[in-house]
Amino acid sequence: MTIKTWHQLVHNRDAAGLDSLLDDNVVFHSPVVHTPQKGKAITQHYLTAAFEVLFNGTFKYVRELQDEDNAILEFQVEIDGISVNGVDMIRWNEEGKITEFKVMIRPLKAVNILHQHMGAMLQAKAAGAKT
Repeated sequence: MTIKTWHQLVHNRDAAGLDSLLDDNVVFHSPVVHTPQKGKAITQHYLTAAFEVLFNGTFKYVRELQDEDNAILEFQVEIDGISVNGVDMIRWNEEGKITEFKVMIRPLKAVNILHQHMGAMLQAKAAGAKT
């Protein structure tokens, strides 16, 4: 059920739906930040930016592995002419809330372009929150 809900949020680009899907103590592992980001608020912040940067018309999941409380979703997307290949590793609890979300990206050009776009998006959101 958790992954089905995740796919619906991605399909609809519904970042607001993250609030009910994320556990309060979720841990987010970014491909460009070396420390785990802990907590629902910061995870929502990163994933909301990712919804805007990654979920364009070229984004698609191409492979999925799943057991009772884990999923690995491989995706492809094109950003600024760069082909991005990545993996979302998602773990959830008995209540179906996501407790861990890890993103891995390749190749290096893709990591760099994602870092650039996500950094700009996060800065814009932070500036908007201050006004």
